[in-house]
Amino acid sequence: MAWLQTDPSGNHHICFRFGGKKFKRSLRTRDRKKASRKLIRLEETVDLIEAGRIELPTNVDVPTFLLSEGKLQVKHTIDDQRLGDLFNQFFESIPDGSLEPRTIAQMKSHRVHLEEFFGVKFSLVKLSFNELQKYVVKRSKGKGIRGRNTNSNTIKKEIVTLRSLWKWCVASGRIPKNVFPSSGLRYPKATEMPIFQTFTDAVRQTKGLDPDSNEAKDLWSSVFLNLNEIEELLNHVEKTARHAFIYPMFVFAAHTGARRGEILRSQMGDFGGTTISIRERKRKKRTNSMRHVPMSSRLKKALTDWSKVKPVSKSTFCNVKGKCKHPPGSDVTIDQSNDHFRTTLASCRFKYLRGWHTFRHSFCSNCAAQGIDQRVIDEWVGHTTEEMRRRYRHLFPNTQQQALESVFG
Repeated sequence: MAWLQTDPSGNHHICFRFGGKKFKRSLRTRDRKKASRKLIRLEETVDLIEAGRIELPTNVDVPTFLLSEGKLQVKHTIDDQRLGDLFNQFFESIPDGSLEPRTIAQMKSHRVHLEEFFGVKFSLVKLSFNELQKYVVKRSKGKGIRGRNTNSNTIKKEIVTLRSLWKWCVASGRIPKNVFPSSGLRYPKATEMPIFQTFTDAVRQTKGLDPDSNEAKDLWSSVFLNLNEIEELLNHVEKTARHAFIYPMFVFAAHTGARRGEILRSQMGDFGGTTISIRERKRKKRTNSMRHVPMSSRLKKALTDWSKVKPVSKSTFCNVKGKCKHPPGSDVTIDQSNDHFRTTLASCRFKYLRGWHTFRHSFCSNCAAQGIDQRVIDEWVGHTTEEMRRRYRHLFPNTQQQALESVFG
């Protein structure tokens, strides 16, 4: 099965399924008739392959072979494979839904830095360890967030994007099979993330600081809230939220520890009875998994009330009628969710909190403070590595004090 799509610029793309996979390729034309002819020829080529009259080579890019009407010869055109062209083909080859849109956006951001250093005409087969190390050194001196140099984690992610391109080129026969030359790379020392602290500690430490300063933002990024503070915040949101979906979204975050993306992916069929299902994308590679969290009475009521007034949409959180460019029933975007977080809290004492992840910190902290088994917390929030557990394994100061006094009296 094959069909045509048109992008905003008017260029036609051909989409088709073959061998159980979905492919999409740009036809580089705005002529509908020309695009339709290519569509017909591709379908004829697929029929010939299925009939056994054309043999599909093992090391060949399937879409390229089919669009060439089976005439493409398998060979390494190494000198013709430039970094910019390979990246274009790589992103076009990613099947719909296999990666998060935000992940693809980050990879494209990495591409900008890689092409800025190596050049769009750089032949990937010439990549060496020394070239990669030079890239790491240069990027480590570049400008990062909040006035700092680019940190090692960001550079490592950029190298991972380049390695993904490399592996794809090897698998599709664009470059010879070889080991990606990253073994032994030396990165700048990573800066440990600030320890989590209570809201009271953050207020005390930021007193006298410019709220827009990097130091203040770092401190507010590490805040977690106790149960009373969470209830106070939710009560404020319930009274002041501009749209009906905002309050249940806040309760969802605070009472499940779900990530922002997981909240936005939620569907109305995911909750019922006593549990709510969280749609994951990070815990299992290449698999859309689910985890299940018990529903608090407040969350159940908030979602039930919201379901009575929400527009028709499979998503749990969607736009409603109002002074907004987004039509009723359309999904809430990441930018919208961030904007609603800031504006909803702008008039209360929690206005400097840095984002939705604050509730994830707080959920883990409160569960641990109540003595809930770490394995249960891992199951609820989807922690999979010891590094994650160490990051979140902390207790409120008064709980630590009580624990110490129970030992020494």
